[in-house]
Amino acid sequence: MSAVIVVHGGAWNIPDKLAKASVDGVKAAACDGFSVLKRGGNALDAVEAAVRAMEANSVFNAGHGATLNTDGESELDAIIMDGRTLESGAVSCVKNIANPVSLARAVMEKTDNMMLTGRGANLFAESLGVGTVPTDSLVTEYERKEWEKHKNYVTGVTEEFSLQWACDTVGAVAVDYAGNVACATSTGGIRNKMAGRVGDSPIIGSGGYADNFLGAVSCTGHGESILKVTLARLILLHMEQGKSVTDASELSLQYMGARVQGAGGAIVVSPSRQWATTFTTARMAWAAVENDILWYGLDPKERLKEQLCQRRLRVPNWPACSPDLSAIENIWCIIKRIIWQQRLRTVEQLGSCIRQETFLS
Repeated sequence: MSAVIVVHGGAWNIPDKLAKASVDGVKAAACDGFSVLKRGGNALDAVEAAVRAMEANSVFNAGHGATLNTDGESELDAIIMDGRTLESGAVSCVKNIANPVSLARAVMEKTDNMMLTGRGANLFAESLGVGTVPTDSLVTEYERKEWEKHKNYVTGVTEEFSLQWACDTVGAVAVDYAGNVACATSTGGIRNKMAGRVGDSPIIGSGGYADNFLGAVSCTGHGESILKVTLARLILLHMEQGKSVTDASELSLQYMGARVQGAGGAIVVSPSRQWATTFTTARMAWAAVENDILWYGLDPKERLKEQLCQRRLRVPNWPACSPDLSAIENIWCIIKRIIWQQRLRTVEQLGSCIRQETFLS
């Protein structure tokens, strides 16, 4: 059986000036996660790697790139869940942590708790030796300017998913070669939110859920709306009742829109390797890797693909054959060059590559 990973960079009205960077970011994150699976890693490792990649990318509202609350501070939330054991870990309102998803995993693996919040989460990070980073390193200059322009949370919540000044959550779901599923979600919240406000992202069953018997989901959108309908678990409930991953996602998002007038999106993967990306906002950046094919999109109904290949190999700077070398050294030099040339031919046959590196120095 194959392995699959799906990632999203948030469902909202992504402006054209951020469109390419958003798509490039989710494609890179999906490739990072899939490389973990290809090396034999499990689904939990893969979703953490993918989300960490987006937390490090300031185009997304998670880790670096986080929004500011009414006090001008970043409060970060994250969850990670193992579908094999139903264990999960989460952090909320944590400050100055570059990778909240990894701290959430530490909560899952190193404590008897499922969530730590605020000062307690930061003290836990300190006890593990997790370094903090200055707020300025997490917040972009663009975010600070937007925060100054939109110092009204009520207006922000109402307009967040229709205007081009807000951004949202990141997440990943995966099924590994052993059939185990996992999910991870991370966010910086809504701009100008009340200090201490927590949305759906770190809440089990809302921002994410994973169960080997059903599948894995990561949600994105208006947090309060997602919380009211427990969106992640609702999608899996429809799947449990026999709906496909696509139908389950669409039905759940339609219900959220009709019942509480909320917009958002979700990515889903089933134990049988079926997957879906669905959203009711103007756009959602997403990417998926399945059978060495990279799928991605941004606009509704957009579904593009390209051949995935291994990272291009950089040939070591082997010394040229030389009369100054012994016969054995010259033979060994030739053998090494033949081996690398053969590897290069194999790579070239795989098609267009995602990451562009120079073959020869």
